[in-house]
Order: sequence, then C-alpha cells, then structure tokens
Amino acid sequence: MMISMISLSKKYLRSISDLTDNEIRSIIEYAIEFKNKDRTNNNQSLAGKTLALMFEKPSTRTRLSFETAMFQLGGNTIYLNSNDLQLSRGESIEDTAKTISLYADCLVARVYSHDTILDLAQNCTIPVINGLSDLYHPCQILADLMTILEYKKTFEGLTLAWVGDGNNVCNDLLIGCAKMGINIKAAIPQGYEPPQTVLDLVTNEAKLKNSRFALVREPIDAVQNADVVVTDTFVSIGHEKDDEKRRSTFVPKYQVNGKLMSYSKDDAIFMHCLPAKRGQEVTPDVIDGKKSVVWNEAENRLHVQKSVLIGYLS
Repeated sequence: MMISMISLSKKYLRSISDLTDNEIRSIIEYAIEFKNKDRTNNNQSLAGKTLALMFEKPSTRTRLSFETAMFQLGGNTIYLNSNDLQLSRGESIEDTAKTISLYADCLVARVYSHDTILDLAQNCTIPVINGLSDLYHPCQILADLMTILEYKKTFEGLTLAWVGDGNNVCNDLLIGCAKMGINIKAAIPQGYEPPQTVLDLVTNEAKLKNSRFALVREPIDAVQNADVVVTDTFVSIGHEKDDEKRRSTFVPKYQVNGKLMSYSKDDAIFMHCLPAKRGQEVTPDVIDGKKSVVWNEAENRLHVQKSVLIGYLS
C-alpha cells in the first residue's frame, strides 16, 4: 500500500459533506490497512510534522485517537486548551488561526460553535479538521462508515436506522450514509430534527445514489428490518440546561432497548459514538449485547484519524 497516494481535494474537513464519496472510500480503505498492520510497525510517514489540537469541549476518543495516531506515524502533537490561549483574553479567532498556522502543520478543533470551525478554515493556511462542533462530527462518521463496511462488506442496499436527537452526529451520519448509497430511516421527535439545509442535502444525495431517506416519528418504523441501528446521547454537550425536558421527550419512546432492537434484522449491528448513558438512550442489554459493535467502532477512530492525517500531511 502506498500511503502517500491519499489526497483530499479540500484543505479543510468541516463536515463529511466536504468529502466526495471516492475520498470517503479511500480514507476507509487506508484505515482498514492501518488496522491490519502491527501498531508497533515503524511508520514514520509524518515524522517532523506537528498537529495542534485546539479543544473547547471535553474529549476522550477524539483526543486520544489523534494524539496516538500522530505518535504512531512519527509526528508530534500540541494540546491547546482554549482557556490557556489568548482567545480567553480577547484575541480574535482570525489572529489565533494565523498564529497556529505559523507553528503547526495541521489543526484539529473541537468547539462549541460551528462558526468557529468556519472562521478557522477561512483564516488558517494549514489544514483544519473539525473534531466536533455543534453541527457536525465528520471524523466520527468516517469511523462509523468504516465499521459498517467491516461488518456488512458493502454500503449499497443497506438500511440504517437513526433513533434519537437530530444532533451533530446525526447530521453528518445522514449525509455520509446518503453519499455512500445507504438507505436511511431517522426516527426523531418533532422539534429536534436536523437543520433544513442538512435534510435537503441528504435528500439530494440519496436521489443521486438511488437510495431512500425517510424522516419518521415512530422508532419502530425506523428500526423495522434495519441492518444498522444507531443512537447517541439525548443531551449533547452544551444542552445540559435542557436535560429534564429532553429526557421527558426522548425516554422511554426513543430509547434503544431489546424490544426495539428485535424489530431489526437478525444480523443487525448496534452503534453508538460514546460516551453512552446506559438506561437513557440505550439499555445495558443492547450496548453490551451481541449486536453491539461500539468498541470496534471506537477503535476505528484511531485508524481513520491516521488515514485523514496522511491525506492532509503526506
């Protein structure tokens, strides 16, 4: 495998929509190659490169996967807590972007507002990767698609059911699945749908790929005969003040439990980006059960990050 052959057409990854379907396939294929190699393999593809991680939000998998990926590829990382930057004292995001570009070769930003990602992408002269914003989470979805391909061996003809909040993970997952020709059924309560721009994009992508997209209210309608069932927390970072209202809206109707999973195909898989709140969006018997692939999904974050970083930095 020629790692250096990966190339991405845009210098930023703000959403999965910034990638073509061929680029998504290439990232996943290279990620699978990385996964199949011994991690102790002396790969120095990114020797001398520095990745800056600018994080406003807490992180487990995103930070660990990017730092480990850079280390295993011979590169270096610098973790920048936003409270430690001059941003906290009033420096503009534009000046911060220009400064980071002087020292680092790539920036991963995990932020509250997607506008921050847009500003960074516009003002940085280095590649900018969205490590999560309030609207999108592209690196998670690349790992999700990789996991689906591993277990199902194809994208075409599959049906994915999303159950829960129309949040950042949902937005990019719907877009990514539509790009890859996966049929989508999303069960989301009224008032919690993805933005109309996302719904329009998913609808158009599905038409191009001759797949189907349906937004429904009843979880059973979504999960019926599904190949993949996905959910996420009902209370995302930044929505904690709405915790009680959200729980009363989503639980128990939109909870993925054993009964709901029984409507999916016998060989269906269950996915969750983590962290999970057992007993809220999913019950322990499902997330810890035989259909769950959440830990393989989490591991795949590492391999996808390597592939993305190679695409931007090699």
